[in-house]
Amino acid sequence: MAYLELKSIKKSFGDAHIIKGVDLEIAKGEFIVFVGPSGCGKSTLLRLIAGLEPITIGNLMLDGKDITYTASGKRDLAMVFQSYALYPHMSVYDNMSFALKLAGVSKAEIKTKVEHAANTLNLTQYLDRTPKDLSGGQRQRVAIGRAIVRAPKVFLFDEPLSNLDAALRGNTRVEIHKLHVALGATTIYVTHDQVEAMTLADRVVVLRDGLIEQVGSPLDLYDRPANQFVAQFIGMPSMNMVGAAAIPSFSSQTGGRLPQDGFLGVRPEGLRVHPGRGAAPGGVAGRVDLIEALGADTLIHVDVDGVPLIARQNERTPLRVGDEVGIELDPSVLHLFNKEGRTIAA
Repeated sequence: MAYLELKSIKKSFGDAHIIKGVDLEIAKGEFIVFVGPSGCGKSTLLRLIAGLEPITIGNLMLDGKDITYTASGKRDLAMVFQSYALYPHMSVYDNMSFALKLAGVSKAEIKTKVEHAANTLNLTQYLDRTPKDLSGGQRQRVAIGRAIVRAPKVFLFDEPLSNLDAALRGNTRVEIHKLHVALGATTIYVTHDQVEAMTLADRVVVLRDGLIEQVGSPLDLYDRPANQFVAQFIGMPSMNMVGAAAIPSFSSQTGGRLPQDGFLGVRPEGLRVHPGRGAAPGGVAGRVDLIEALGADTLIHVDVDGVPLIARQNERTPLRVGDEVGIELDPSVLHLFNKEGRTIAA
């Protein structure tokens, strides 16, 4: 039985339908990531689970109990916000213990829980400081610690790393993953960053326009996207998408399975770029538009008769912008889509 279950959840603000019918089952101890473009409804869905917004239609079940109309403070959930939401005049200790004090927990138990959480998050030496004396990463850890001490049934994270710089985001992402492993807690995490989704999640929920497009493990979504939207949203750089008639020699390698009005998708690592116009059988000639030398990886942007493509290789290249090249396609990693953008089964 699902530990947390969303049954036909809908949310409207007047005539604006934001969540249009979401069904989802989450197992105990799972790390679930909601991901999607801005405006897809991921944060709204999290707020419905938290009880910060009322559900218009549908039911929310937690551990076998219907909590659809239960007040947010009584749902046994803890939320970590993007903005930290710390009390600026309180010390780290007081911020982390505040909810426990309101709940009437004894001072001894509060001390034990706060010190344990602070030790887990490397915050012990900062317990007497106020938020203004902390870095952004430390403030975010305090917000996480405030959630940990409550020992909730479900942790909710609303884009908790978006205010941090790139290096700190990476470090804090690792800390959140380690924390989840250590606590084994059920976690729902909202982000627009697919790197966070791919590295943290047991399962990723891809949302668009208030609906779920696909649910699966990160690699399932990467290797077997249900449609064109998921295929291009998951993966960086995005999957190359080529109309069936745009590059005939590529389409001919699909064994006749690609409709004339369909699309051929290939990830950047499925393309190989060679110097000179001499392309292998089935390959095409193109021109280099841009080279992104990233160190371990090299991204080569090429133009094939007006069709832009990106190839990824794990070695450096002598190519330069304007060079004529041959582009080969790995036919074993092709993705085929019909005109509606749905995946064509192999």
